[in-house]
Amino acid sequence: MNFSEVFKQSNQLCKVSPDGKYLATCVQYRLVVRDVSTLQILQLYTCLDQISHMDWASDSLFILCAMYKRGLVQVWSLEQPDWHCKIDEGSIGLLSSRWSPDGRHVLNTTEFHLRITVWSLCTKAVSYIKYPKACQKGIDFSRDGCYMALAERRDCKDYVSVFVCDDWHLLRHFETETQDLAGLEWSPNGCVLAVWDSCLEYKVLLYSLDGRLLSTYSAYEWSLGIKSVTWCPSSQFLAIGSYDEKVRILNHITWKKVTQFEHPATINNTKAVVYKEVERRPAVGSDDLSLHNITIGTTLFNTQSKYEICPLPVQLPVVKPDPDRANPKIGVSTLAFSSDSRYLATKNDNMASVVWVWDMQKMSLEAVLEQTSAVRCFQWDPQRPRLALCTGNTKLYLWSPAGCVSVQVPTEGGFQVQSLNWHCSGDSLILLGKEQLCLCYMDTDQEDK
Repeated sequence: MNFSEVFKQSNQLCKVSPDGKYLATCVQYRLVVRDVSTLQILQLYTCLDQISHMDWASDSLFILCAMYKRGLVQVWSLEQPDWHCKIDEGSIGLLSSRWSPDGRHVLNTTEFHLRITVWSLCTKAVSYIKYPKACQKGIDFSRDGCYMALAERRDCKDYVSVFVCDDWHLLRHFETETQDLAGLEWSPNGCVLAVWDSCLEYKVLLYSLDGRLLSTYSAYEWSLGIKSVTWCPSSQFLAIGSYDEKVRILNHITWKKVTQFEHPATINNTKAVVYKEVERRPAVGSDDLSLHNITIGTTLFNTQSKYEICPLPVQLPVVKPDPDRANPKIGVSTLAFSSDSRYLATKNDNMASVVWVWDMQKMSLEAVLEQTSAVRCFQWDPQRPRLALCTGNTKLYLWSPAGCVSVQVPTEGGFQVQSLNWHCSGDSLILLGKEQLCLCYMDTDQEDK
């Protein structure tokens, strides 16, 4: 495993292009595009204000930079650096901006969710979509880029509109059986649209492309309900995380629950391996304590850590949430399937330092990772079953079916990993600090053996 030098970034705005060739980073009002393999700067663009959001077009030829405070979007071309496009939403303001799947239309959501404006880069045509709903996930594109599902709120009722992305004509428009629709998501095969209600009512609705209600699922009533929803890449399972600290798995044939995964505070009677991160401070000799070593900020005083396998039963650290405060830190907020749909990783918010890995073939717990700090972010390798996670310290953690490893990031000044992203090849990881980033290159030959 090798690490690159450290580069500047702002607001965690750093993304690899969809084709995997380029790395775009934002530094205040500048957009820097590098070659991923050499990290040489290829293009440097200057925006009109500090960049709030940045996104690649699907074909990696254009980059969108949004400046929400100014209501502005600037689009830059990689092939023609002199070409540029400026979209000004004016006094109506700008809340979010994103690409359409074809990479030639920009969708801007205006302040107060008054409308979505669709701007064409090719024809300069403008279309307007009214009544978008302000919710957790109110817009989603099918994986093939053909359809867009949009949550709408009008006359105090929830609706879903399905648009064809080619010319933005309305394909279907139907009312949903929700009290307060919180989100929607296409299945990866584009056949089913999952719609779920707010946390006040446990309800998941499954619709076909033509708006027919295929099934409704509700696990319980009169208690805080759904907190997270995700499809597995094969579209066979829908995982639902909820405030009762359980994950329920629905199958794609009958839409009934096949199993549920619980997150108990005590782990016993299981074949799962429990890995516990154990820290130790290195012994510091008098020779190391020179003024030079201390002032340049070496990794001299960094705590080293390793994983130990714990004998059962294991008691996990639990934080009791405050019942008088809104959005209590309890329940399963994060769900992620591995690319081959074999494993599911979950995080229960009142056990913030623990990641759970479930085997979807055996429908059982595979591993538990107990960290010394709260887990900030975890993400699966897009090519193989390997999970990377970070906890806001100077380390990177990796889990695979073969075991667990803790890796010190060897940079000057104590680079603290706040979040991470895999390269689409799975050969490298982008590690993001508060104002810096570095690349971690995986030794794939060793991993595959």
